[in-house]
Amino acid sequence: MKLPDAARFSTICIHAGQEPDPSTGAIITPIFQTSTYVQDELGKHKGFEYARTQNPTRAALERNIAAIESGKAACAYASGMAAIGAITSMLKAGDHVVVTDNTYGGTFRLFDKVLTKFQLAFSYVDTSRPERIEQAMRPETKMVFVETPTNPVLRLTDIARAAAIAHPHDARLVVDNTFASPCLQRPLELGADMVIHSTTKYLNGHSDSVGGIVIATRDDDIEWLKFIQNAAGAILSPFDSWLVLRGTKTLAVRMAQHNINGQAIAEYLQSHAKVTRVIYPGLASHPQHDLARRQMRGFGGMVSFDVGTFEAARRVCNRVRLMALAESLGGVETLISHPASMTHASVPADRRAAIGITDSMVRISAGIEDPADLIDDLKQALD
Repeated sequence: MKLPDAARFSTICIHAGQEPDPSTGAIITPIFQTSTYVQDELGKHKGFEYARTQNPTRAALERNIAAIESGKAACAYASGMAAIGAITSMLKAGDHVVVTDNTYGGTFRLFDKVLTKFQLAFSYVDTSRPERIEQAMRPETKMVFVETPTNPVLRLTDIARAAAIAHPHDARLVVDNTFASPCLQRPLELGADMVIHSTTKYLNGHSDSVGGIVIATRDDDIEWLKFIQNAAGAILSPFDSWLVLRGTKTLAVRMAQHNINGQAIAEYLQSHAKVTRVIYPGLASHPQHDLARRQMRGFGGMVSFDVGTFEAARRVCNRVRLMALAESLGGVETLISHPASMTHASVPADRRAAIGITDSMVRISAGIEDPADLIDDLKQALD
């Protein structure tokens, strides 16, 4: 089964990196649930020695997502944070990183509470403003770490501009593409050096797996990512790899409905008297709507909105019936959350305030249910 050279996105999602099982003809990649592999004789094996180092199911997933993101190779890890940890292991004491100020709370916790102990320095800036990136660059800057759209204020960074700033300084541009998915945004095609995903989210899409992946273009980066995958051992399991492979097969059709539902929810909330602000890249009111139209192939399923007070936010989160009050995002079911006390609780209150995460903000990850049912649920919760 050979992919056409000019295969389109949805075809790549379904077929890339996978062949029917040669022993049975099974069209779905098997779960190779094994810890080791029998060798034919001393020094002669079939390409697999030990499951931390290589696994056929994981390898199929890595080929699949590398193709989906237009990368050269990918390495899958036990979580999104393990993937970020693998990338930052490329740095050494004294190195400096420029980071999107509104980055995920877990990313901030890793950088601020763990990696600073190893003499790494981080500058948090509004990367939606390219001049702020340029101003933050130092001679020792080795990486620009961008999240776009950001979590949860959905601020966008111009990826091509960020690459043009990072590369003359010999710094890698790393893009966390989790919120957009490769269906909506292809950072490597815009000049990024590496892309990160929490596979837990849109790539898996069914809220039943935790994982992470890094897609890279440079041979030296790929060599290191494979080395640290084996050396540190934070690998994605065969079963989780199989679950994500199942998820990528429907990525294109799921994202089409996420786009529809996100837009419908945002437009409804924008018209509601009790909602003081709606943040969604698909709205003309979004300050970077034009950039979203240029850089993305759709606006996604993430919507944030403000209801004025913490008590109002609490009531909305507690009163929804169809939506589930839960952390995470990107699943087929709609989730609602309160960023200040959930996903970003590890970020100090003054930093949350500075980047626009208010106690009255609510975040929705729109699933793929009928949008009218989701709007009805919001209506009864708000009214």
